[in-house]
Amino acid sequence: MLRLEPRVEASRAMSVASPLIALLLTLVIAVLLFVALGKDPLQGLSMFFVEPLKSTRGLSELSIKTAPLLLIALGLCVCFRSNLWNIGAEGQFILGAIGASGVAIRATESSSGALLIVASLCGTLCGMAWAAVVAYLRSRYNANEILVSLMLVYVAEQLLSYVVSGPWKDPQGYNFPQTVTFLDAVRVPQLIEGTRANVGILLALGLVVVVWVFLFRTHAGYRLEVGGLSPLAARYAGFSQKSALWTALLLSGALAGLAGALEATGPVGQLTTHLPLGYGFGAIIVAFVGRLNPFGATLAAVLMSLLYIGGEMSQSRLGLPKSLTYVFQGLLLFLLLACDTFTTHRLRFGKPRVALRSPPGQAAPPPGSEEGVP
Repeated sequence: MLRLEPRVEASRAMSVASPLIALLLTLVIAVLLFVALGKDPLQGLSMFFVEPLKSTRGLSELSIKTAPLLLIALGLCVCFRSNLWNIGAEGQFILGAIGASGVAIRATESSSGALLIVASLCGTLCGMAWAAVVAYLRSRYNANEILVSLMLVYVAEQLLSYVVSGPWKDPQGYNFPQTVTFLDAVRVPQLIEGTRANVGILLALGLVVVVWVFLFRTHAGYRLEVGGLSPLAARYAGFSQKSALWTALLLSGALAGLAGALEATGPVGQLTTHLPLGYGFGAIIVAFVGRLNPFGATLAAVLMSLLYIGGEMSQSRLGLPKSLTYVFQGLLLFLLLACDTFTTHRLRFGKPRVALRSPPGQAAPPPGSEEGVP
């Protein structure tokens, strides 16, 4: 008989091994799926994990997808460590893109590069404002932040559809719901000439260090983590729960908004209804696979980017459905959650031991005796 037995304390070794085991199991299931679809498993895995790394173009595309995933995941690491479930980072990402685009469409040929900084700051503030709605409703009315943040994603999508189909619509865009193409003054500078890679990835990597220092080397980060682990202990220590709530959500919204701003002014170069790519939801998996650690999230963001690029390549070259990418993402998350069970529990065989009880004042029966067994 198999049973789960609680550990005395969480296993550190299993905490590190859990994402690796989940990834390995995901690969095993991926092989079975490729066989079921009539495709060569080695060729299929190569599309996801080898082909994107073989060329400069592939690496540049990898950096483009890694940057927004990493930026959003950094904010989610802060939220989740504070026991706040910001599921609506996708909406904050969209608002960041809208805010930056509102500045970018007003650029002229004489505009300087400083306008790009203004656009990025505007996108960051818009992401913060969208997260502030969640923070206000949670702190003022104790509204569930999961539902509020998630529902605001759909509001953000409708707002995006309105601005690109109405006031910001390109009059020469053949009636497509999109803005004008942004001028070079408000485009994120390229990192490698001839590719789409831009300096957004460098900014994301720099913020990895900043967020790590904030979480693990500052008193403010310590307050957030204590509040997430034990709200009663945080209250006893005099830490403000409301302050932690606003800090975590505003920081998460700012990073998601910045990601949206860099996406609109970077590889996309305009605002369209196709801008939401699911990065806000994919970053949830990135944060958990990275163990809510900024450096772990960096590796997880690269892995998730490979899944995105591999899905696109397998669709065009092998004729596989694009939805296979989301299947692998879902499998990775569920398997990670399953493997995490063994961080706090261990698998045992046989029947559970039954404690022997004795009436007050009477000696306990000797081992093997049935007396006193409940």
